[in-house]
Amino acid sequence: MTDSESGPMRLVHKVFPKTADFYALLRAQSGASVQSLALLGEFMESDGDPDFGARVKANERAASAMREESMAALNSAFSTPMDREDLYRAISTLQRITTYARTTVREMEVLRVAPDEHTIRLAELLHDGAVALDQGYAVLEDDPAAGEALADRARVCERRVEKQYRRALARLFDPAEDVRRLEELDGHTGPAAYARGMDGFKRREVYRHLSNAGDRIARAGTPSTTSSSNSSEAAAAHTPAAYSSSSSQIRTFLGLGGRAPGALASPAAT
Repeated sequence: MTDSESGPMRLVHKVFPKTADFYALLRAQSGASVQSLALLGEFMESDGDPDFGARVKANERAASAMREESMAALNSAFSTPMDREDLYRAISTLQRITTYARTTVREMEVLRVAPDEHTIRLAELLHDGAVALDQGYAVLEDDPAAGEALADRARVCERRVEKQYRRALARLFDPAEDVRRLEELDGHTGPAAYARGMDGFKRREVYRHLSNAGDRIARAGTPSTTSSSNSSEAAAAHTPAAYSSSSSQIRTFLGLGGRAPGALASPAAT
């Protein structure tokens, strides 16, 4: 609002404040998740370099501040270009991806677990999924169908994360490998066997944490099951057609299409 505006226009802008660019906010939050997982990958590749770990944590703090700003804009907006609940869910889920990157680093520090081939690969797959999400949010406003295809790619990455997680567990708890390693030792093997067992349990926690991060990425590209279809239909009865059309864009990206939030899309083939 400028000083040259007339009294009526000032009143209009006061009653109907300018709406934030929520598509830009989504893109920024998504970009932060990509950056966090890229840094997590560098942390793994560098054998747990504390400098990369500190950068992962700093990026998560910045992403959390970004989320708070986005939520403030959402709460103060008179209207939004899409459903508020969808916006809230998308922004929150994207921020949680950065939180998983930070807590993975912290967990490895506390448990004193060094990166291995499995954590490196899991971090790579998570980054691939976040990139697909980011590309989807970049085109969501102009091409929802292309955004939905990219969301499918993110869900495929999550399934790859799960498969890698199972491979890592199979390798970690392979009795033949444990016996082979113990046979290579001289003298009493009790302490070594205990240390090997403890390391296995700690690594499993890290692997599982990374697998859960993959679930978050998939959730950012799949429909919510928390809303009732009845409430959605009731709201639609009082929603202008233009608003419904705009709101359907993020629903398409999230896999909802023209369905109510409670109606799940059929899972993609593995």
